[in-house]
Amino acid sequence: MSAVEDLDRHFREAVAGPRSADAAIPLRDSGGLDTDTALDLFDAQLESRHTDAAARWMQQQGRGYYTIGSSGHEGNAALALALRPTDPALLHYRSGAFYCARARQAGGVDAVRDMLLGVAAGAEEPIAGGRHKVYGRHELAVIPQTSTIASHLPRAVGVAWSIARARRLGTECAWPADAVVCCSFGDASVNHSTAAGAINSACHAAYQGLPMPILFVCEDNGLGISVPTPHDWVRQAYGSRPSLTYFAADGCDPQAALDTAREAVTHVRKNRQPAFLHLSMVRFLGHAGSDAEAAYRTPSEVAADLERDPLLATARLLTAAGILSPQQVLDRYDEVSGRVFAVAKEALESEPLTTAAQIAAPIAPRRPDLVAATARRTTEPPTAPVGEPVTFAQAITHTLADLLGSHPEMVVFGEDVGRKGGVYGLTRGLQRRFGTARVFDTLLDEQSILGLALGAGLSGLLPVPEIQYLAYLHNAADQLRGEAATLQFFSQGQYRNPLVVRIAGYGYQRGFGGHFHNDNALGALRDIPGLVIASPSRPDDAAAMLRTCVAAAKVDGTVSAFLEPIALYHTRDLHEEGDNAWLAAYPPPADHVPIGRARTYGTGTDLTLVTFGNGLPISLRAARRLDQQGIAGRVVDLRWLAPLPVEDLLREARSTGRVLVVDETRRTGGVSEGVVTALVDAGFTGAVGRVASVDSFVPLGKAAQLVLVSEADVERAATEMLSAGPNTQR
Repeated sequence: MSAVEDLDRHFREAVAGPRSADAAIPLRDSGGLDTDTALDLFDAQLESRHTDAAARWMQQQGRGYYTIGSSGHEGNAALALALRPTDPALLHYRSGAFYCARARQAGGVDAVRDMLLGVAAGAEEPIAGGRHKVYGRHELAVIPQTSTIASHLPRAVGVAWSIARARRLGTECAWPADAVVCCSFGDASVNHSTAAGAINSACHAAYQGLPMPILFVCEDNGLGISVPTPHDWVRQAYGSRPSLTYFAADGCDPQAALDTAREAVTHVRKNRQPAFLHLSMVRFLGHAGSDAEAAYRTPSEVAADLERDPLLATARLLTAAGILSPQQVLDRYDEVSGRVFAVAKEALESEPLTTAAQIAAPIAPRRPDLVAATARRTTEPPTAPVGEPVTFAQAITHTLADLLGSHPEMVVFGEDVGRKGGVYGLTRGLQRRFGTARVFDTLLDEQSILGLALGAGLSGLLPVPEIQYLAYLHNAADQLRGEAATLQFFSQGQYRNPLVVRIAGYGYQRGFGGHFHNDNALGALRDIPGLVIASPSRPDDAAAMLRTCVAAAKVDGTVSAFLEPIALYHTRDLHEEGDNAWLAAYPPPADHVPIGRARTYGTGTDLTLVTFGNGLPISLRAARRLDQQGIAGRVVDLRWLAPLPVEDLLREARSTGRVLVVDETRRTGGVSEGVVTALVDAGFTGAVGRVASVDSFVPLGKAAQLVLVSEADVERAATEMLSAGPNTQR
C-alpha cells in the first residue's frame, strides 16, 4: 500500500470508527471558529490534501514534476484565515492549505487549478507560467518564493520595513499602510544563516523603534528531510529574543492554531513590531515523492503522527460540534477528491513551455527607448556645474545627489554610508541633504542589506544599496542569484525588484588591501541570468552609466551590479603626475550610456586591446608606449560586462584583425573567457589572445603586483602577437 493510500485509509477509518471522548473538540463560544469559518478551513485543508495525492498520481502518469507536499501542514489554513488577503505573504513550500484558504478569502481564484498546473509545468499556470512550482498570485498578495534555505526571509524583512518607509516618503506602496507581512518556513530552515540573519535584522530594527510589521511563522514538523530537530530547540532559540514576541500553538489543532494566529497577527498589526509564531506540525508522505521514510523513521513514530492528522482534528471538531455527521465528512472528503482529480486530468493535457525564448522572456525585459527617456528626465538642477572636471568618486557623489533629487522614491543605504559618507567618502553629505529616511546606515550583514533592497523594490521604492567591498558580496550572492534574478522569472513579470547594487571592488589599491579589499572575482555574478553588470572606469562614464542603471530599474525592474574600481576613485592622472588626464567633465544630467555599449579610444589598425575597470588606464598607457614602438592600436572599454557589448566588440576586432583582452579578473572564471567566447561564437577568425590575473587570491602589500595584470604583461603580449606576422582574417 502506498503512503497516499495509507493516509487515506487511516482518515476514513478514524472518521467512521468509534472516537474516544477526549477526541471531541467543541467550538469555542469566544472569537474562535464559527461554523462558516470552520467549514472554510476544512475545505481548504481538503483541497490541499487531495492536491498532494493528485500530484503523486500525475507523476505516475508521466506529467507530474513536483511532489513536495503539504500533507500534515494543513493547519496553516488557519494562519491564512487570521490574515487579510491584502497582507503580503512569502510562503514555505508546504503552504498548500494556506494558499487554498487565501483563495477562498479573496474569491475568484481556483487554487487547485493553480497548484496542479504548477505540478504539470503548464504554461497556463498563472504565476510562473510553467517555469517552476511555486505558490504565488498577484491578486492574492502571495509573492512567489522557492523558500529552499530560508532565502526569502531577508526579502520579507525588506517588505515589512518598506511599508512605513514608503508612507514616510510620500511614495505609493504596494501594500496597505496597516499590512502585516507573513513569512513562513520550516524548523530545519530556522537554523540556516539566512534565517538567523533576517530575524536578527528585524529585531535589530525593532529594537531601535523602527516599524517592522512581520510575522515569522515556523512550521515545525520535527524533521529536516531525515534529520530530526532537537526537542524544544526552536522555542529555546527564538522564545526569548529581544524585540521579538513569541507565540506557540499546536498547528494540528485547528481551533488552537486559529486563535493563536489571530493573537499573533493582531499583535503585529497593532504594534508594528515583529513576532514569531511557532506552529507544531506533522509531516506525511515524506519530504517528497522520492523520500523513503522507512529508512529513518520507526512505524511507531509514523503512527503517532497519524493520530495528530490536522485533517482528522478538523473533522472531529466539526462532528463534535454537530456541524457535520461522520458520513457528511466523508462525503465532503470524496466530493473534493473528485473535483481535484478532475482538475488533475485537465492539467495532464495542459500545454508546456515550448521554446527557450518563451522560457527566458520574463528574465530581463529591455526597453532601451523608455530607459533613455527616463534617464534624461530630471526634476532638479545638477549638484555640480556641468563640465566641471571631477574624479570618479566625485562623479558618483554628484550623480547620486542628482538621482535622489529626481526620484523621490529612491533610497541609498549600506554600512557606513550615512553620517560617515562611506568608507571612501562617496555618499558624503547626502544624508544631510536628503535626510535619514532616504540615506541611512544598516547593520553589518550583506544578506540583510540586499534583502532590505529586494523588499523595498518589491514594495514601490527604488533601492540603491552599497556593498562595501566586492569580497563581502559573496557572503550574500544567493540574494542576487536565487532571489533578485528569479522574481520576474517566477512571476512572469507580475512582481519585480528594481535594484542597483553599488559594489566597491577590483584590485590595485596601494598601501591597503589583501584579498578582502582587492577582490577581483566576478564569476559569481557573470552567470546570473538577466543581471546587468556595469563596470565604468572613467568619471563621465560612471555618472552616465549609473543614471542608466537607475532608469532601467525604474522602467524594466532591472537588477544591476554597479562595480566601482576602488583604485580609480580618487585618481587624477593617467600618464604622468599632474597631467589630470583621468579627470573628466561632469556630464549633463540627460547623458546616459545605453546598456551593452562599449567605448573606443584611438583608431590604430594594428591591434585592438579589449579591457574594462583598472584595465582601461593600464591599456591606455601600454597603447601609448606601443605606439612609440610603431604599433598603432585602439583600446575598447567594454563598460558593460553583462550583457557584453558584442556588436561594438566585433566591429573593433574586425578593424584590426588582432584582439588582446586585458583582464584584471582571474584567468579561470574571468571576464576574458566570455569575451573570447563571444568573438568565436560570432565567427571572428583573427588572432585572439589574453592577459589575465593569476588564479590566486590577492596577497597583502607589494606582492599583489605579482598576481595582477601589469602594463608590462600587456606590452609583452602585444609585441608577441604582432611578431607572429600579419593577420588578414578579420
